Amino acid sequence: MNIYDEAHNLARAIKASEEYKTYTKVKEEVSAVPELNEMLGDFQQKQFQLQAAQFSGQEVDGDVMQQIQDLYQIIMKDPKAVEYMQAEMMFTRMIADVYKILEDAIKVE
Repeated sequence: MNIYDEAHNLARAIKASEEYKTYTKVKEEVSAVPELNEMLGDFQQKQFQLQAAQFSGQEVDGDVMQQIQDLYQIIMKDPKAVEYMQAEMMFTRMIADVYKILEDAIKVE
């Protein structure tokens, strides 16, 4: 068994999954609407910065939290944005599950 061949098989299986297909389809649709694409990108960037700050132990500014919450409320009013966020979450969950399976399989005790 060649590990690289198996990795390529896994990559093909991921690309064939419903999670991946749905995510890429909805992402393409969102990209076709510049305002929505920009708003989602801004939300994700702010969310990432918040998580990075929390992870590094920094105090989180209340204004930043409020901006993220306000932007989230606006995004949730757009059905395509909701569909995108759900598709992204499902795809991300699948990748995290695969990573966890690999991590558990090669854990050194």
